[in-house]
Amino acid sequence: MTQPPDVRTAPPPATSAPPGAPTPAGSPSGPEAARATAWSEGVHRLRVAATTEPGRLRIIGAVLAALIVAFGAVTAWQVNERTTAADAVVDHSQPLSADAASVYRSLADANTTAASGFLAGGDEPRSVRERYERDIRTASGLLAKAAANSQGSASAQRHIATLNRELPRYTGLVESARANNRQGLPLGGAYLRYANDRMHAELLPAARELYETETARLNDDYHGAKAWPAFALALGVVTLAALGWAQRRHYHRTNRVLNPGLVGATLATVITLGWLAGGHALARSGLGESDEHGARSLHVLNEAWIGSLQARGEENMWLVARGAGSEYDENYGKRMDEVAGGQGDRGGRLAAALSLADDDAGRAPVRDAADAVETWRERHKEARGKEDEGDYEKAVDLVIEPEDSAEQAFKKVDTGLRKASAHEQAEFEQAADDGRGALGRLAAGAAVLAVLGAAAAVLGIGRRLSEYR
Repeated sequence: MTQPPDVRTAPPPATSAPPGAPTPAGSPSGPEAARATAWSEGVHRLRVAATTEPGRLRIIGAVLAALIVAFGAVTAWQVNERTTAADAVVDHSQPLSADAASVYRSLADANTTAASGFLAGGDEPRSVRERYERDIRTASGLLAKAAANSQGSASAQRHIATLNRELPRYTGLVESARANNRQGLPLGGAYLRYANDRMHAELLPAARELYETETARLNDDYHGAKAWPAFALALGVVTLAALGWAQRRHYHRTNRVLNPGLVGATLATVITLGWLAGGHALARSGLGESDEHGARSLHVLNEAWIGSLQARGEENMWLVARGAGSEYDENYGKRMDEVAGGQGDRGGRLAAALSLADDDAGRAPVRDAADAVETWRERHKEARGKEDEGDYEKAVDLVIEPEDSAEQAFKKVDTGLRKASAHEQAEFEQAADDGRGALGRLAAGAAVLAVLGAAAAVLGIGRRLSEYR
């Protein structure tokens, strides 16, 4: 019986997918496939180029040029940041801090002067009245200026709003006190005490907060201006190392000691790195001096000045209270201790200001103020003795008369601190200008040197490549 032949099934012939059929999952297509192909082709060409000396030279030249340009760009960026911070110290934050201190002083002085005028009664000197009005105008004008320049600080705006709201209330109370006092009505003293309470409860705390806010901003700008450009310095060292390696490689392969292009690129990088390190060191030195012997001295002097004004205000209010001013007298003693330490020990804020002053022109007015404080304390002691004896009129004379009185001693303290502050302000401006001047052309210079260095590196490598043609 014949068996049927063994039929083997042949595999179906391969056919191409019909148009429009979906692409199998995982297969790149469209722009992605094109990018993948371009990337693969680029990597392949780079690998091929790296197997030949001309290809390796081209890669080395491109890397060196990129490093030099990156170093110049980062240097320009970081130097610009520090220059901007230094400009803010000199032109913005320090003037705002000084203005805030002036607001604080003007308010304290206005309060002191109002009490002095009240003690004089109907014979209030014209100079006292004019000083009070000048203090109020100064505070109002500086508050308007601060409001226009503190838009970025919600805290500063809040304190300015408080001061603008409370200042008219305070001046209204003072005017009521003055009007009643001229008529001989005891209600005038109550108005003045209430005005004094508002000053110490609302106005002076807000002025201090504004001053501290602006001083904190000044410290932040100092920190930004003095911070080392670490990224730029590190990149400069890496760039120099790469250039050194390239020149060493050139020497070992050609037995030629120097490649003019690579030497030029190295020189440009060394100049940029040295300029960056030296310029920033000079800037730090100048800004540091302006901080230590300018801004810090001014801060301590402002504290001493404001403290003396408040002590004078407490002394006047002690007499305004007529026998019920023991609290004001205690506050006077506390303020004087803060300003000059315990009686006879020459400490407190005046001692701190003396230690921060770096020349005789700065120390002399502080010493004069310290001497006047001792005289002031003696006059106050005499006035307190007269008041305890019941001789109120003599006590008032010892406090407010222009000769041999606490008023005369206070004016000497005020004059000494004013002179010291003016000197330290000038010291600050000079040192800060010197500091930011050290960064003046560094950013532009770094950019120019980077372009020249990159071009020199490319030319140096190009000269080697020409030997293979």
